[in-house]
Amino acid sequence: MCSIILRITPEGVFIAANRDEMASRPWEPPAEYWPGICGGRDILAGGTWLALNQNGVMAAVLNRTGTLGPAPGKRSRGELPLIALREASANAAATAITRLDAGLYRDFNMVLADARAAYFVRGLGTGQPEATPLPEGVSMITSGEPNDTALPRIARHLPRFAAAPFAEWGGLLADSSGERAEQLNIPAAESHGFGTVCATLLALPRQGAPVHLFAAGPPDVAAFTPVCGG
Repeated sequence: MCSIILRITPEGVFIAANRDEMASRPWEPPAEYWPGICGGRDILAGGTWLALNQNGVMAAVLNRTGTLGPAPGKRSRGELPLIALREASANAAATAITRLDAGLYRDFNMVLADARAAYFVRGLGTGQPEATPLPEGVSMITSGEPNDTALPRIARHLPRFAAAPFAEWGGLLADSSGERAEQLNIPAAESHGFGTVCATLLALPRQGAPVHLFAAGPPDVAAFTPVCGG
């Protein structure tokens, strides 16, 4: 499962994310593969797991529990951020996703944000996806509902992110301690080839330009560097 953490404040929205995937699934680091959209590209299906558009809107997609990988007859969830990022605000992006047929995709979570707001979107395989505004403060999303402390990873790490300034969040993403279900930075060698493959830090301030940093590997070994002019 991937993880995304947000701090929503009157000054802007600040985001940290780890991408967990099979190490054998090929991908490319963030670039402008799509006009006006900067994100990493999944080589297998051509979509993205997290990207930022020229309007300062971020979209990320996460698998829900038990839905890793593609499924026959289902569209790639990696196209969902690209659909969202046709829009000029997080609100408009959330509206666009909720108009889709959730049955076209395996179950998914999405996070949509700009400098003024953030939304959690769930698609449960039938009907239409549902969008909910995220409250001011710190929220963490993995494979279930936001801030669900029944999930060991959230129970362990949400208080740590809430207590730390954003400048320290990159270090928190690198934490591999704890039991397997608690680990935020999953060592692939210990998980049959599944683990944390890259990480993102993203600041969306209300004043000034976004800052987009990317670690092209597990964040305990790869440095965060600016991408797409960030």
